[in-house]
Amino acid sequence: MDTSFEELLRTTGLRVTRPRLAVLEELQARPHSTADAVRQGVTARLGSVSTQAIYDVLHVLTEKQLLREIEPHGSVPLYELARHDNHHHLVCRACRTIVDIPCVVGSAPCLEPCDSHGFLIDEAEVTFWGLCPQCQENVLIAPADSPQ
Repeated sequence: MDTSFEELLRTTGLRVTRPRLAVLEELQARPHSTADAVRQGVTARLGSVSTQAIYDVLHVLTEKQLLREIEPHGSVPLYELARHDNHHHLVCRACRTIVDIPCVVGSAPCLEPCDSHGFLIDEAEVTFWGLCPQCQENVLIAPADSPQ
């Protein structure tokens, strides 16, 4: 068990449970995971665990801001540890690889619209899209007459 995760749960008023610790450990090892991928990893760590239990843990940890839920266009929700470091994401259009990148503008919200319409803005979520190096290489070596 990761003592820092135990402390993190306690400081947010949550009980320390094996499923909560396993979810945090799984997302530390494999960020940007789907709920199903988290369930598979937690099951490998703990044995039997219900899908509903995983969704419950993901919900409460996200609600307590220990996890961050991201949902790139066309994707199911993905989860990562909330590092509170104001980072954004690069997403490969082909293989859907996601990479964290620091905000280049400064502290949160780092970007603000011309007109906030009265909103008090505290965060900007930016997703950059493109092709990762591997997929760029695959495009370059694909036959010119291959169907598109």
